[in-house]
Amino acid sequence: MPRLLIAASGTGGHLFPALAVADSMSSDWAISWVGVPDRLENRLVPNKYKLFKVDVSRLQGPGIRNFFELFRLLFAIKKICRILKEDSIDVVFTTGGYISAPAILAAKWCGLPVLLHESNAFPGQVTRLLGRFCDLVALGLPIAKKRLSGCRIVVTGTPVRSAFFEKCDLPDWVPIGAGPLIVVMGGSQGAVALNHMVRNILPTFLEMGCRVVHLTGDNDSDFNKLNHRNLVEKKFSHEVPSLLQNADLAISRAGAGALSELAVCGTPSVLVPYPQAKDRHQDANALCAAEMGAAVIVHQHHPQQKALGEVLMHLLQSHLSEESNSTDILCDMKQAMRQLANQHSSKILVEIINSINCRN
Repeated sequence: MPRLLIAASGTGGHLFPALAVADSMSSDWAISWVGVPDRLENRLVPNKYKLFKVDVSRLQGPGIRNFFELFRLLFAIKKICRILKEDSIDVVFTTGGYISAPAILAAKWCGLPVLLHESNAFPGQVTRLLGRFCDLVALGLPIAKKRLSGCRIVVTGTPVRSAFFEKCDLPDWVPIGAGPLIVVMGGSQGAVALNHMVRNILPTFLEMGCRVVHLTGDNDSDFNKLNHRNLVEKKFSHEVPSLLQNADLAISRAGAGALSELAVCGTPSVLVPYPQAKDRHQDANALCAAEMGAAVIVHQHHPQQKALGEVLMHLLQSHLSEESNSTDILCDMKQAMRQLANQHSSKILVEIINSINCRN
């Protein structure tokens, strides 16, 4: 039986595509996982796959801290080499992030093939530096090719969990009514600043009859302080596929994972890129969607808080207009958003993993 090691850690943008691929693999494969202590994988992976934990973090730049982080990286490489040998791994699949660096270097040290998937429009540091050492770099968005050199590249799209392809009815806790449904989500780690921006303008839209589901994340001090019959706030929901499939509009961060899920569901979106994201990759992701006509970008800084309300008003008024010659912008955005999706990303990546294994 061939054996696959998946190296994916941290945010949903790294984990969920890897889980989608793992769940699509044939039962002929034995799958193990390597992650980092105290990250999201510790909640999502152990009930499905054997999880190894390796202590590693991003190199910060010159200085004494970076000196110690370098030693941690070397120890991580050594530990993953031991995992590869003791578990008789045949192929390594990774989705970027801190854990990818030691996984790629360990695989090369052990002479094993590596498939690296990069979801973002602006490739991460590990992809830019170590992509050339991988057998193949799979890209979620074609524009990422412009920022890579020396890599064997294929554009596959970004895998999305199977639940997003299954038609779902709305949960019974969603407010009932005829008004447009707006879903607000800040990604797997939440988004306090985004929550604050949204709450500043919500009362107006709630009184207009809009229904709002606000996924706040864990770190929100104002959770459930705003009460309205058309509003539901939740820290987290397993029913995101249903919410996005049925939403008239989403307000979201622009992480690659979120963008892929929005695309598969064809959900028109207002994207608020996280300004502290490494290399401003969320800005690049949002721009891809905006250039397709699938999303509108609102940046997170003080003068733009008014702009978020203005954008929502413009989009919703066009959607609610009863004039026969009125253009429904949200309908056009929905069609454009679907063009960003690749429905077969998981299948393509599984085929690549099988092909890489056969060549070795």
